[in-house]
Amino acid sequence: MHPMLNIAIRAARKAGNKIAQNYENPSNIQVTQKGMNDFVTNVDRDSERLIIDIIHKSYPDHTIITEESGELSGKDQDIQWVIDPLDGTTNFTKRLPHFSVSIAVRVKGRTEVAVVYDPMRNELFSAVRGQGAQLNGYRLRSSDVRELEGTIIATGFPFKLKQHSAVYMKIMTKLFESCADFRRTGSAALDLAYVAAGRVDGYFEIGLKPWDFLAGELIVREAGGIVTDFVGGHNYIASGNIVAGNPRVVKDILASMRDELNEALKR
Repeated sequence: MHPMLNIAIRAARKAGNKIAQNYENPSNIQVTQKGMNDFVTNVDRDSERLIIDIIHKSYPDHTIITEESGELSGKDQDIQWVIDPLDGTTNFTKRLPHFSVSIAVRVKGRTEVAVVYDPMRNELFSAVRGQGAQLNGYRLRSSDVRELEGTIIATGFPFKLKQHSAVYMKIMTKLFESCADFRRTGSAALDLAYVAAGRVDGYFEIGLKPWDFLAGELIVREAGGIVTDFVGGHNYIASGNIVAGNPRVVKDILASMRDELNEALKR
């Protein structure tokens, strides 16, 4: 096993156990608001500390970028661990059992190792660049559908960027003419993992942060899918505007979006 994958899995499982324990004891959960429609709990922070401690024990010089603590610069700037300790915080606070721990390791700007862990189902999605994607040790392959008809598309409403809500609803309406149905689950990392597993056929969302999607992106790619921005390019790391699926599904989603996008969403 890739040594950094081994550490990422250990950290994800340890954080996942902490999250699951607190899920069963809601009186322990303290919720605070970071911004509009943006919440954090003490469990997010505790899980993040666990992950950071495990990484630092093995790789004290690596840089760590986290949702809650920001960038913890190390001597080695070429290797970055990008972490979301609890992707799906709102689900967690509502005791809706769908959330995950997301850990990506980037080396000189390329994601090399990825883990997305669902502690409630004990499902661990992982990937190493060039070595494929796995779910609990079994190889993953993304959906092989050839057109949008009959597909299930995952998405997330732009609840932090409501200025795009009208455009988003137009895109949804356009896609709904062709696809079978939508899923909106509340964890971008798991949405991408589900694309890799073929549980959903495609995915799109506006304005994600790198810790939301970097691990899921590599898992999708290693399962045979592709990830683009809303115009088929590679600017999604900067914009956070993401489309994922197999090449045919992505092509059809992009075609449905094309006439509805405003200038801000084309960047």
